[in-house]
Amino acid sequence: MRATLAACLLLAGCAAPPPERTGGGDGLPTVVSLNPCTDAILAEVADPAQVLAISHYSHDPAATSMPLGDARRFRATGGTVEEVLALDPDVVVGSSFMAPATRSALGRLGLRVETVGIAATVEDSTDQVRRLAAIAGHPERGEALVRRIEAAVAAARPDGPPVAAILWQPDGIVPGEGALVSDLMDRAGFANHSAARGMGQADYLSLERLLADPPQVLLVAGQERGQKHPALDALSAMRTEPFDPSLLYCGGPTIVRVMERLTEVRREISRLPQAGGV
Repeated sequence: MRATLAACLLLAGCAAPPPERTGGGDGLPTVVSLNPCTDAILAEVADPAQVLAISHYSHDPAATSMPLGDARRFRATGGTVEEVLALDPDVVVGSSFMAPATRSALGRLGLRVETVGIAATVEDSTDQVRRLAAIAGHPERGEALVRRIEAAVAAARPDGPPVAAILWQPDGIVPGEGALVSDLMDRAGFANHSAARGMGQADYLSLERLLADPPQVLLVAGQERGQKHPALDALSAMRTEPFDPSLLYCGGPTIVRVMERLTEVRREISRLPQAGGV
């Protein structure tokens, strides 16, 4: 019946009344997540049985923002209307960039659709945690995760002056001031060296420019040729540290891991002389 209705809506554009939603047997809604950032949050604030599927990105080592072992406890979906409909969730959670046609089709099929934007600050992310926990029917779990996030941020607060740092991301780009990872670096005591030099979100940083004006700390999250160049080792006043790409793009529980890594780096370079200005 649902397959027939889906075909009707998608192929013929007919306007049938949405089917009644019944929810889970325990009264809690079932959820399909189509976004790797909401995957990671829902995995912590919802019961496993509530999460019918997460996005296929979370099963991809190059795209996940959560540990693969945790992600693979859940079914993955490519996010097509047909796949989602077959799972029959009460709520579909996706990105605010979800295609309008997909959102419209899911809504006409009686599915509640919730979209989440890109968090630019810790506060944005904790708001999203609370919202998703409320959707899942477990607001207390959301508050517990928020406390963990806030504790990790507080623990990473530095005692000394800011350290000039560049985060060199995949494809050789750098984050701008409006990126969540930039907010986290600032809270952990790292001054954005690339932004201080006039570079913005997703600007390309060449090896030559880096060598001409190095920071005190270079966090390398990419595998491009220049990011592995031996010339980097010749900069004795600059410390180069690896940075897991899975920490770059999402908030929620990822923030805890980011702050732990930044604290570790800060501790390791605390006795080095600061290179360059900010």
